Amino acid sequence: MKNKSKAAIVISISCALLTVGIIVQLNTMKDLNKTVGGEDFAQSDLRDEVLRWKEKYDNTAKEIEEAEKQLAEVREKSTENDDGLSETEQQIKNNYNLLGTTNLEGSGVEITVTDDKDINPSTASALINLGNYIVHYSDIMQIVNELKNAGAEAISVNGQRIVRTTSIRCIGNVIMINDEKVGAPFTIRAIGLPEMLEPALTRLGGYLQVLNDAGLETDVKRLDKVEIPKYTGAFQAKYMKTVK
Repeated sequence: MKNKSKAAIVISISCALLTVGIIVQLNTMKDLNKTVGGEDFAQSDLRDEVLRWKEKYDNTAKEIEEAEKQLAEVREKSTENDDGLSETEQQIKNNYNLLGTTNLEGSGVEITVTDDKDINPSTASALINLGNYIVHYSDIMQIVNELKNAGAEAISVNGQRIVRTTSIRCIGNVIMINDEKVGAPFTIRAIGLPEMLEPALTRLGGYLQVLNDAGLETDVKRLDKVEIPKYTGAFQAKYMKTVK
């Protein structure tokens, strides 16, 4: 039994390292794709280079999906007929869910936030105070924080999974989440107890009321099934170390 346990651990670690390696390669290609994509496509050789990297990016994405499936299969086979290992496998799955590296579904809420549609950009006052009529990155952060405080177990904004390293920031007039551009309307999904999440958002004095008072449009729905995609970026740890 001990040998079986050791074999399961060794195989799981090997598959995990393979997955991490592919993730690093995937994100390296993704970053290069972004860098090249921002350049002038006037020259055909540059365009061809972008297409080649795009193909490599797609192929690597498929490889990482396959590696994750193989890792899950190896762990499940290794823990068959062993209650102790099965419990460990379930804990691994729970950790992956919390980390944000798995697709999830469950009951929860969906919030939609849009810019003020009644604003007339042609008026001088509207141009001067345009910032009062649009959704800002700080608004998204406030809503995400209220969901976390209400017990949300998983959150996404316009398909971007919110994880511990997620940055929500603004570059010029563009909102960036996980270094990806997102724009209005904003659809925020959260998995958790709907009876806790929805009242926390719509309560008197809550942040959605603040947005409504400012003229922005918001909508909250309780859903039996909310789907949240996994985080596809790479985690980096520069400062923390394991304590032995």
